[in-house]
Order: sequence, then C-alpha cells, then structure tokens
Amino acid sequence: MKPTVITKLSLMMLFEYFIWSAWYVTMNPYMKANIGATDVQIGAAYSALAIATIISPFFVGMIADRFFAAQRLMGILHIIGGALLFLATEIENPNIFYWVILAYSLLYMPTIALSNSIAFHQMSDPGKQFPWIRVFGTVGWIVAGIMISTLGVDETPFTFHMAGIASVILGLFSFALPHTPPKGKDAGATASSVLGTEAFVLFKNKPYLIFFIAAILVCIPLSFYYSQTSGFLTELGMNNVAGTMAFGQFSEAIFILAIPFLFNSIGVKRMIIIGMIAWVLRYVMFAYGNMDSAAWMLYAGIILHGICYDFFFVTGYMYTEKKAGEKIKNSAQGLFTVATYGVGMVIGTAFSGFVADNYKTDAGHDWTSIWYVPAGIAVFVLIYFVLFFKEEKQIKQAV
Repeated sequence: MKPTVITKLSLMMLFEYFIWSAWYVTMNPYMKANIGATDVQIGAAYSALAIATIISPFFVGMIADRFFAAQRLMGILHIIGGALLFLATEIENPNIFYWVILAYSLLYMPTIALSNSIAFHQMSDPGKQFPWIRVFGTVGWIVAGIMISTLGVDETPFTFHMAGIASVILGLFSFALPHTPPKGKDAGATASSVLGTEAFVLFKNKPYLIFFIAAILVCIPLSFYYSQTSGFLTELGMNNVAGTMAFGQFSEAIFILAIPFLFNSIGVKRMIIIGMIAWVLRYVMFAYGNMDSAAWMLYAGIILHGICYDFFFVTGYMYTEKKAGEKIKNSAQGLFTVATYGVGMVIGTAFSGFVADNYKTDAGHDWTSIWYVPAGIAVFVLIYFVLFFKEEKQIKQAV
C-alpha cells in the first residue's frame, strides 16, 4: 500500500474507535448526573448497541455491500450519527434518551464493518497488514479516554459533543478515503449467510457447541464491565474514570500480541480457562477495592481487561476460524459475533441494570454484592467449561 493510503486508513480507524470510546465509556455517570436515569434505564441504553449488532449485519451484508460504495455510505452514516449525538444531550427523559441512542447505534454499528471493508479492499496481504491498521483503533479509544479525564468532563454532555464532532469529521473525511465499490446485486448475500446460520453445522461438533454456549454466557460478566464500571468508579470518588479505564485498552493491545504464540503452544482450552479466571479475579478485585487502602485492586481489575478479553474473545475468533474452514468461515465469524456481542450482550446489559438497581441504597450502591454476581456467573461458566470441553488434539476443519 502507498503511504498516503496507509495514513488515511490509520486515521479512519483512529476516529472510528475514538467516537465509540468518547460517549460509551462514560454514559453511565452521564445518565445519572444529567437525566436522573435508573440503573435499569442505564442497562437498557447500553443494550442498544448490542441490539444494533444483531441488526447491522442485515444492512451491511444484504444492502450496503451490494448497492453503495462503502466510503460514501460510511460518510453519510457518521454525519447523521454526529447530529444524533448532539441531540442526545438535549434529551432529559431517560426513556426518550434510549431511543435516540438506539437510533445512533443503528447508524454507528454498520460503520465498523464498512471501515473493515474499506481497509481490506486496499490490502494485498490482510493477515499481515490489517493488524497494523486496526491498532490505531485502540489508540483512538485510549486517546478519547485520556482527553475526557484531562479535561475533567466525565459526567458532562461534552463527552457526547466530542464524539459528535469526531463523527462529523470522520464523515467528511470518509469521502476522501480510497474508493471501495459495491459488490453489486449478484454478490450472493442471503439472510442465512449474513446471520451466519450456514455455520450451524459446527454445532454437530460437541466441543465447539460447549465453547459457543460458554461464549454467550461469559458476555453477562462482560456486560457488567462495560455498563457498570464507569458508574462504580465515579461513585467511589475517582476523578479520571475514562483515562483510568483506558489502561484496559493498553493491556488489550499488549496481550493481543501474545495470542498467536500461545494459541499453538498451550492450546485453546488453557487459554480460555486463563481468560475466565481473569474474569473472576477482576470482579473480586472490584468487590473489595476502594480509593483509600485498596486502590491498587481497582487498577488491577481494569488492567486485567487485556487477559479477560483477548484470551477469551480473540482466541474464540481464532478457534472459530480453525473449526469452520474456508467454505463457512465468514458465516461462522458472523454467527459468533451476533451470538456474543448481540444476543449475549443484550441479555447481559439488561441483567446488569436490574442487579445494580436491586442493590441500590440511599447512600449509593452495595458494590460488593453487585460484583459478586458477575464473579459468580464467571465461576459457573469456568466450571462448566472445564468439566465439559474436551480439546481435540488436532483442530479439524469443518466439512
């Protein structure tokens, strides 16, 4: 690729994930401080992105890819999305706020796939080139967190304004990205291929079915981290929540480099077990951490994000690809994404809101009891996985 193309794609990824980080990480404290939202309403707002994850494959796979140039469509979606982020700060009713966030999420989530399509279209060797472009997305997420903490705007509408401005900038910049033409009406996308139902054949393999169920269940503790951690740290009195949570992305970027080596050396089962043990440790750290004598436990819980996420989900994507083979590889990855970030996160975000609301007191929240819940679920998934998952000596490709 030419240096100019590399630069454009890197900036695209940086802004793409800067936008997500800017509003998503601090939405919990924003909703509590500005619109008086309950924990259940906050959980519902976080579920909006998961619902969009389920719906967006239809839009991208069956409409966008077939009829529109990816870079132009991404530009339009981000410009409209930027306006909705500004509109969200004018809403004072939590129930109406939910519908605005859902509408925005339905615009934003397709841009993840579109940005990947634009990048892949320019690459001669995606396996080697894409990670070096995608890492700028992690950089963008970290930069947003640091900016929010430096400016001290964690609970203010400015976080949405930041994301809105960045969205409009990326929207305009998208029209200058390399041309990625539509695949045409004969692209062959169907509802079954978009949803990944062609990959149901993998469920005939018992180890993969057990892994797949575990992946959905582990999204419940994952949801607690995304939807409750910023509110938890804010309630404890931490002033730089977004910047502190960015340590989790630093950790993710570091540990992801170890995945290819460990995948073949220690195996899928051990890697996923390590990831689930990290989930348990994280929530135990949160349950007993505080800003006075045990602040280190809070930081440790955040830094564990790299192991929690990479050792389970990145390993999971690699395991899925190995099991599926070339014929149904794309369908298998689509099914895994819809099941985890879609169905699993919808269940998890709603459940986390009800749990947080149940342990709410006049003085705040009983966070120790709240964090026991995802820790307990993680222990259950860990035991289930250890008892029933039998790793094959050789990962065979699906027929």
